Amino acid sequence: MDQAIISDQELRAHALFNGLSDDQLAKIKEGIQLIQLAEGEHLFTQGQPADRFFMLRRGQIKLYRLSPTGNEKVIEIIRPGQCFAEAVMFMDVQRFPVSSQALVPAELYAINNRNFLSVLRESVDTCFRVMADMSVRLHHRLNEIDALTLQNATLRLVNYLVGQAPKDAESEAEVSLPAAKNIIASRLSVQPETLSRILHSLTDQGLISVKGLSVQIHDVKKLRAYCE
Repeated sequence: MDQAIISDQELRAHALFNGLSDDQLAKIKEGIQLIQLAEGEHLFTQGQPADRFFMLRRGQIKLYRLSPTGNEKVIEIIRPGQCFAEAVMFMDVQRFPVSSQALVPAELYAINNRNFLSVLRESVDTCFRVMADMSVRLHHRLNEIDALTLQNATLRLVNYLVGQAPKDAESEAEVSLPAAKNIIASRLSVQPETLSRILHSLTDQGLISVKGLSVQIHDVKKLRAYCE
């Protein structure tokens, strides 16, 4: 793990940092380190003490939990530019609630919790930005809980595909799945064979075409209507 050289512009690309002064950014950058992970390598494991949060620079990171029986549940797939694990710094006991593993070779920044909290104590605006970011994530998690409890597997997948398409798309759209189909299946709480069966069914209905990890949606508007 090396001391990171990161520009102010790269940091300010994320909402957590885009309103900070030069002095505040300089304080945070003092504690940033660069981490490189090989495919399959863990960044941290569930229950490990947490003194940092992370911003992904390149690659993909899987956040997951293991059930008592050893079954894996994918919580989130992190993409470049996203921050994760920042909420842990506000917990009484600062331990990671999930495990984190690189799906492909990855490079990320580790940001020191103490440095960031120091900036928060002197910046009310930054505190509100952090609260807003966490509120959005909480809203997404509530939507996911609704989907997992109230929707069948087909609707979960359709909603997922629609959510990956450009927001202004009405006719055709191409969606690149961010990870292998078994990872997506875990993310949606379905079995891999169930996911394959649903993809075949949607293909037979003429709604999509699938080639590897690329999904061509033939009519986004019609697929959205499928959810309703």
